[in-house]
Amino acid sequence: MKITIAGTGYVGLSNAVLLAQHNEVIALDLIQEKVDLINNKKSPIADKEIEEYLATKDLNLTATTDNVEAFINAEYVIISTPTNYEPEQNYFNTKSVESVIETVLKINPKAIMVIKSTIPVGFTQKIKEQFDTDNIIFSPEFLREGRALYDNLYPSRIIVGEQSERAKVFADLLAQGAIKEDVPVLFTNSTEAEAIKLFANTYLAMRVSFFNELDSYAELKGLNTQQIIDGIGLDPRIGSHYNNPSFGYGGYCLPKDTKQLLANFADVPNNIMTAIVDANRTRKDHIAKMIEIRNPEVVGIYRLTMKTNSDNFRESAIQGVMNRIDNKGIKIVLYEPALKEETFEGYKVIQDFEEFKRVSDVIVANRLSDDLREVKEKVYTRDVFSRD
Repeated sequence: MKITIAGTGYVGLSNAVLLAQHNEVIALDLIQEKVDLINNKKSPIADKEIEEYLATKDLNLTATTDNVEAFINAEYVIISTPTNYEPEQNYFNTKSVESVIETVLKINPKAIMVIKSTIPVGFTQKIKEQFDTDNIIFSPEFLREGRALYDNLYPSRIIVGEQSERAKVFADLLAQGAIKEDVPVLFTNSTEAEAIKLFANTYLAMRVSFFNELDSYAELKGLNTQQIIDGIGLDPRIGSHYNNPSFGYGGYCLPKDTKQLLANFADVPNNIMTAIVDANRTRKDHIAKMIEIRNPEVVGIYRLTMKTNSDNFRESAIQGVMNRIDNKGIKIVLYEPALKEETFEGYKVIQDFEEFKRVSDVIVANRLSDDLREVKEKVYTRDVFSRD
């Protein structure tokens, strides 16, 4: 099968590598540097399995910046370009997806386009009517940053937003590349598939918010957070997973997906959806206050990344905490090895870890690391289990 992937972020590149095991895959990106890395069997993003597969597996994968080369012979085009939530419009910005669709229709209108970017509920049906084409399917992605290929090799489920033979062919392609066998597969309508994606991520955000509010209670009441979480997690209906307190839900997906779903609820009675978005703001307020009462002159932020083994700090919750501390006039310095610049958003970046530890009165860390053990009296964290 000839398959083109538009966009080489976590979703795009993990799908490209997965499918290139058994198909002829072209990865399309706007950035030449990323294309060159992929063609040299190197990953432009931090993902252990992607790095390993590019370096060691026999993949039929090439990357290009040329639209015609990418689309002209493609049977399937997977669209995995970024869709950012824009507060002013109260909606996802889907222009990158629409641009790819428009280009594919000009070059190869027979190609079946599969949207894997996150989109508003109802978008696929609307865009098919807008472009007068039936060749668009939505298939939600459920990946973790830093473990994207792993989550494609061992998928929890495969969902395709169409009930058709071509949808089955696409689901079979994903299953063929996976290591896990007997993966649950669900075929739905396109709008229901869009809702599945947003509701799933919002539920995860709700779970993060619940354990964070439990932790806020324990912190202010002088209770042991871990004992409480261990106890309630023994109930099999709750479980001992996805329960480690943090500075708030962050990353690329949860903040924007919860806000988009809330926007879709504009004319629907709700309390929980609004509360999930509000709870994340309240948690950051609390974390900032707990740091401020230590009266630090200099606060050191240990890593902008919020997840273990990720190099992505888009929308990381710590940035909201930083803004709140900054508004109180407290000096902030950063230690973030993924940054090569001397400043980030106006904050000084310290490359020397020893200097960072020395100048910081309080070191703020969303997740503990062994290299902080020797200055643990300076560290403020809500990490209980030393994992995501």
